[in-house]
Amino acid sequence: MNILPDGRTPDEIMAMLRSFKAYDMDWRSGRVFAYVYQPDATTATVVNDAYVLYLSENCLDPTTFPSVAQLESDVVRMVAGLLQGDEHVAGNVTSGGTESILLAVKTARDWARAHRPQIAQPEMVLARTAHAAFHKAGHYLGVKPVVVEFDPATFEADIAAMRAAITENTILLVASAPCYSQGVIDPVPVIAALAQEHELLCHVDACVGGMYLPFLRAAGRAIPPFDFSVPGVTSISVDLHKYGYSAKGASVVLYRDRSLRRHQIFASTDTTAYTIINPTALSSRSAGPIAGAWAILHYLGATGYQEMAATVQAATERLIAGINAIDSLYVLGHPAMSMFSFASNAINVFQLADALRRRGWYLQPQFSTLRSPRNLHVSVTYGVAHNVDALLADIAASVEEVRQMPPIDPALVRSMVEALVQDRSPAVVEGLLAAVGLQPGALPQEMALINEVLDTLPDAAANEVLIDFFNQLY
Repeated sequence: MNILPDGRTPDEIMAMLRSFKAYDMDWRSGRVFAYVYQPDATTATVVNDAYVLYLSENCLDPTTFPSVAQLESDVVRMVAGLLQGDEHVAGNVTSGGTESILLAVKTARDWARAHRPQIAQPEMVLARTAHAAFHKAGHYLGVKPVVVEFDPATFEADIAAMRAAITENTILLVASAPCYSQGVIDPVPVIAALAQEHELLCHVDACVGGMYLPFLRAAGRAIPPFDFSVPGVTSISVDLHKYGYSAKGASVVLYRDRSLRRHQIFASTDTTAYTIINPTALSSRSAGPIAGAWAILHYLGATGYQEMAATVQAATERLIAGINAIDSLYVLGHPAMSMFSFASNAINVFQLADALRRRGWYLQPQFSTLRSPRNLHVSVTYGVAHNVDALLADIAASVEEVRQMPPIDPALVRSMVEALVQDRSPAVVEGLLAAVGLQPGALPQEMALINEVLDTLPDAAANEVLIDFFNQLY
């Protein structure tokens, strides 16, 4: 596609954009239980209006836009207070949980360079349940992820394994509050104490829980300690565009004090251009997400968030109980909040996900590990809470539908896996991608066979296949 010689009218442009969305999942219907965290319409309007008001303001230079610095400071202080941080806690608004985690790992790496310069290959210890953003950060920043297992019953990080994994190269321990996959909170006080014992940093990934768990606690729920009230916790990440219900592009990374946060900041006067000073990974960035976050924090207040959390948690508990009551389905671990996953001992959950999608629902497939079965992830948010009874009915109907379906041919899967393990040349990969329904430049409609193959492949091979596919998609 080339740029047109003459432009289109605004009406034509909007009509085209709406047509592109025809095949998107309709998240406004409340049937997408992942990716989107939507509040009520009035709250969304407040966020959108604030976002648009600051759409063009640039976070790059607070001396030019001092109001942006004020908004960011206010957001950081409100979130720090929610997570029981004192006046010494410092932080920044980032574009999302991945950037917050990347910055926390970068800070740990540069802290180690200053305090443990003898370390040539820094390492961070994390459970397999920790988010993939830590692996991405390690890949980008040269910090080796040392992965330990989890308790297969509770899905909490294995503390004995974590202790055994600490070496003279370790700089950071990671805890989840909760892990995204099963919604389980790691024993943060124990992990933080272990970090203190070895004079290490400890990061708590509260990207999904940071704007939810404190409001459950305020309502009288027994939430284990996970925030700055825990000695030894040195940094926390929390997303505002998840259960903070702000617009996409808003997360916060917090540090116990400014001496730590200093290792996050980059500055350069080394070129002929203007001075660069970046507290986050990006230079130019719209202030829209910060304004949207500031607006919703002020609009909802603690009472509004607590009421939303109560609604969502009640719906979650109804959904968990309903899924456990369906023959052959069971929820994994002991979820602490409004996200969880469930598995089956009788049907293929990848086929179940496809059956539900044909009925208009989206649940997120997750692959198996040596200690956990393949499963479907569910994130319950305020915008979908009213639909849990309808979802339960369709899960039950879809389970019966899948029971009547022929199983995926194990011989076909085995042959594909063996071929990919032996030879991942472009020709072989392209042929096998086509065999499972992945055509270059197109997205598949059915995912069960694709997920079956990816779940069976070793992680390294599956990752390469996914990279090859996405490399051809755009």
